[in-house]
Amino acid sequence: MTATQTPATQNEAWGFWGTMEEHAPAAWPLALQAICAATAQPLDDARAFLDSRHGRHFADSVRDALARGQALPKAIDTATAQWMTWGIGRTTSRQHGIPAACPT
Repeated sequence: MTATQTPATQNEAWGFWGTMEEHAPAAWPLALQAICAATAQPLDDARAFLDSRHGRHFADSVRDALARGQALPKAIDTATAQWMTWGIGRTTSRQHGIPAACPT
């Protein structure tokens, strides 16, 4: 992934970027790449996720891994793997219109 391909955050105050604070510049392209690889979704969709309230919670998972002593790339991989184990429940299905039976 080159710098010209990496979409910039549109939410520097909140979401993933704001929660990652001083780690944000280094974490942003790593998180985009990890999410795209795990979900097979385009960069713009990963950016939208990271800029959302869910991106803030994803950043919390990354920061938890950092606090446990993991290096930033490993912390992002750990958070991504954790998030990919979660299924689509009734509430998520209702809020976002995603059928609960869809694979994660």
